[in-house]
Amino acid sequence: MTAAKYDVLGIGNALFDVLVQTDEGFLSRHGMSKGGMSLIDEARAAAIYRDMGPATQMSGGSAANTIVGIASLGARAAYVGKVRDDEIGRLYTHDIRAAGVSFETRPAASGPATGCSYILVTGDGERTMNTYLGAAQDLTPADIDADQVAASAILYLEGYLWDPKSAKEAFVKAATIAHQAGRQVALTLSDAFCVDRYRDEFLGLMRNGTVDLVFANEAELHSLYQTSDFDTALKQLRSDVGLAAVTRSEKGCVVASKQDVTAVPAYPIEKLVDTTGAGDLFAAGFLFGLSRGVGHENAGRLGSLAAAEIIQHIGARPQVSLKELARQSGLPV
Repeated sequence: MTAAKYDVLGIGNALFDVLVQTDEGFLSRHGMSKGGMSLIDEARAAAIYRDMGPATQMSGGSAANTIVGIASLGARAAYVGKVRDDEIGRLYTHDIRAAGVSFETRPAASGPATGCSYILVTGDGERTMNTYLGAAQDLTPADIDADQVAASAILYLEGYLWDPKSAKEAFVKAATIAHQAGRQVALTLSDAFCVDRYRDEFLGLMRNGTVDLVFANEAELHSLYQTSDFDTALKQLRSDVGLAAVTRSEKGCVVASKQDVTAVPAYPIEKLVDTTGAGDLFAAGFLFGLSRGVGHENAGRLGSLAAAEIIQHIGARPQVSLKELARQSGLPV
């Protein structure tokens, strides 16, 4: 196997995040399901935006958040996602490159506008997402650079890619190239509602070896196996995939392989402000640790530390150097 140019390459829906703090009444008025992610059209996106208060805006998308976190830890990170050649698309491109991420996907010259995710954060820190995929859904197999995939030690894919048909095909193409090059393929299940839509297909990807590592939170795990019993679901997960990391909010995380299960505690926080990106940044820390060969427990600790940083402020971008934070916490970087 040749030496990797990138530690992690992420592929996902490139979405410009628009975050606002709001109340339960706003969710009710707009018929939103708290804590979930709904796909919306351009008209509904405009209606939500019109009714929102002052917002924080930044380049986003689940896998993009993870990749930016990995770059903050000091790893070599790259991202593939589709934006339109419009004002928001150019903002997106500048923003993610400024975070130290290689982003070379050719923007769409025509078609839908750059995708946006309208994220409503209630007082309890819970985030409710309304996503207009826009140009993101036009990611195709042609956007996958075989040399770039083969040159990446770990390929990281988001479950949300399974919504648009062409992106699904790009997902499978990239995973095939990665395995042919002897690389690892990781998948985040993304959202319990996403799992509901594609349960059998996700299980198929795990059982047929398309993915080697799965990230999930408790809700996604329960949805995947349609059981409310954590231990039952975890046992099934261990039989279906080689390695998995399951986040459990304040209970920390569980890293599960065929051989053993390791529980890692959550890092203490001063105040929960916004859960947006918690799972994404956990994956960043874990994948960084995996790329550095620090062992499953330390990888879990790195993930927990990154998640703790992100939930104490608005938005899914670290506000400090995660590499420095990890060093201060005595973790291997």
